[in-house]
Amino acid sequence: MTVKSKKEDKELDTKEDPCTEIQEKLKEAENKVDEYLHMAQRVQADFDNFRKRTLRENEEFRTFATANLITELLTIKDDFDRALVNADEKNDFVTGVKGIRQNLMKILESKGLTEISTDGKFDPSCHEALCVVEADTDGDIAEVLQKGYRIGNKVLRYSKVKVTKKREEEIEGE
Repeated sequence: MTVKSKKEDKELDTKEDPCTEIQEKLKEAENKVDEYLHMAQRVQADFDNFRKRTLRENEEFRTFATANLITELLTIKDDFDRALVNADEKNDFVTGVKGIRQNLMKILESKGLTEISTDGKFDPSCHEALCVVEADTDGDIAEVLQKGYRIGNKVLRYSKVKVTKKREEEIEGE
């Protein structure tokens, strides 16, 4: 049996066990792998969100970039409507004008144009009251003077309407 000196015992105590050292390095490497994996997942999620937001913004831009042109084309549609109000149904020219108007409306509708409903109550978010008429009810739409249109949630042109107001004698009698 060999006798170790005190100096040798001290050196052995200060040196770590090789397995423990390897396990610690392995644990550090695993922690770095987890950190890098989470970082990569965050970057990937951020990029995916950026891509989706950019696609959505581009689609909105395309939709509303055409809004001014569509608004101008609505005046042509109104001209067709005024021309056809008193037109004779049997005339070939009138039939052609109706066909042109229908084609124009198909194109505008394919770009997302929808007519604003004027049935029922007055809604200031999409109707413009030009005058008030007395009636039995209050706040109903009595007559549509000009149709309104929207693209998506954006109103391009407000519906111009006459709105009903309850008669004065009914209000005083209550």
